[in-house]
Amino acid sequence: QYSVAHRRGVWVDAARPGTAFTLDARDLTPPFTAGALRGGSHVHVFSADGEAVSFTYEDHVLGRFTEVGAGHDVNQRNIGVSVPRGPVRVSRDHPRNQDGAWFTVLVTRTTARPQPGSDEISRACEEGWVGTNGYLRSDGTRQPRALAFQGTVTTRAGNPLVEVFIVDLPEDLTQPGAGPLAGTDRRMPAPPAGVVQRRLTFTGERLHPGVDGPRHWLRCSPDGAEIAFLARDDAGIVQLWTVSPNGGAPRQVTRLPWSVASTFTWSPDGRFLAYVMDGSVFVTDARNGEGRRLTARLPENAAPRPEACVFSPDGRRIAYVRRVAGSDGVFNQVFVVELE
Repeated sequence: QYSVAHRRGVWVDAARPGTAFTLDARDLTPPFTAGALRGGSHVHVFSADGEAVSFTYEDHVLGRFTEVGAGHDVNQRNIGVSVPRGPVRVSRDHPRNQDGAWFTVLVTRTTARPQPGSDEISRACEEGWVGTNGYLRSDGTRQPRALAFQGTVTTRAGNPLVEVFIVDLPEDLTQPGAGPLAGTDRRMPAPPAGVVQRRLTFTGERLHPGVDGPRHWLRCSPDGAEIAFLARDDAGIVQLWTVSPNGGAPRQVTRLPWSVASTFTWSPDGRFLAYVMDGSVFVTDARNGEGRRLTARLPENAAPRPEACVFSPDGRRIAYVRRVAGSDGVFNQVFVVELE
């Protein structure tokens, strides 16, 4: 039976067609196994060097708890990472147990009842790798690997609010930290030693606070200097913004009269951002915010879709999806537009 806690990552090697490998091990029987999780992984993304894969996670074991209690955690969306330190082998005493090719851990920490006004979060999702080689810290040293993500805090008034967070990852993700990597039958798997989770945006006092707009994944410039996200300006229009992985005030990138209507990507050189707006594919110069329309405006039933607007590796083309009517129905099709 399908469930968010039953999904898994599977990868294929182009040199070995026809063979698939399970990425993340699953162990649903106590005492569990370090390097394996106890639920489902979803939306898997390789780091730029191919040496790590991030994903969102739901826990099967804690899914049995329907109410918050002091004696146990509850299932909440978190973010995990798999690294090539496997294989991880588990017992076969549960029909959903599976071995995994890589070593897998959770890297975020959530709490069922975040303290109002604090940096505690009840949900972590929509992550993105920071830079092709991490980012430069304020002291000039390099953080080689990090993930930006959307975290749901609780305001002082008791309302949920989505903000931008970052989690810095150590070189070795196999060492336990404050709790067991595999978790317990009442506790979520704990992040490895050396993982540091930080809040980057504090938008609660804005007229339209929080990350907002269509569902999107945070995306960082290739040099690791700016993390892009969507939020509303004072007029209520969804615009592109960026924030440094070191924190500080967010920078508004777009100032256009229409709302951004899709996910977005950076060009490989970090100069442009591509997205959908007003029934068209747009591109904006990240340095000065100048935006231009690349495709003719189309009505909503034929406009570019919100799921993807992706630069080619050479930065010269942008791929997107839109609906096309045919003799036997309406189907999503892939299109490409030249940047120049």
